[in-house]
Amino acid sequence: MSTLFSKIIAGEIPGRFVWKDEDCVSFLTIGPITDGHVLVVPRQEVDKWTDATPELMAKLTAVSQTIGQAQLAAFGAPRAGVIVAGFEVEHLHIHVFPAYGLENFSFAAVDNNPDPAIMDANAEKLRVALRDAGHGEFVPGS
Repeated sequence: MSTLFSKIIAGEIPGRFVWKDEDCVSFLTIGPITDGHVLVVPRQEVDKWTDATPELMAKLTAVSQTIGQAQLAAFGAPRAGVIVAGFEVEHLHIHVFPAYGLENFSFAAVDNNPDPAIMDANAEKLRVALRDAGHGEFVPGS
């Protein structure tokens, strides 16, 4: 059975993509903790991060770090936060977000009704920062 994320990756459900390569994608979450909050998701359907191969986790971590660096540049945050929870969708995903303090590491802070125009602008800020950092080949629309 196809997961929600597989449907987003396949284009059956819209997503605000900021990264695409042969192994994984990254798109803005529909419930951001902070502006610029993305999910890094493998194309392969893997339920839990503990089920992923070490090679896949290494790839997801590397992409997460690259996107985190772009978030620092795009949003001026002092840190990039990372959370691997896995309860929302049964498809491995890493939350990567600009972090301004420990309060940003709580899903209680999620904005469940973000402004679509702000989401579009945040996606473009990340795409620009990723292109500026030399990763244009992985940025959709480059």
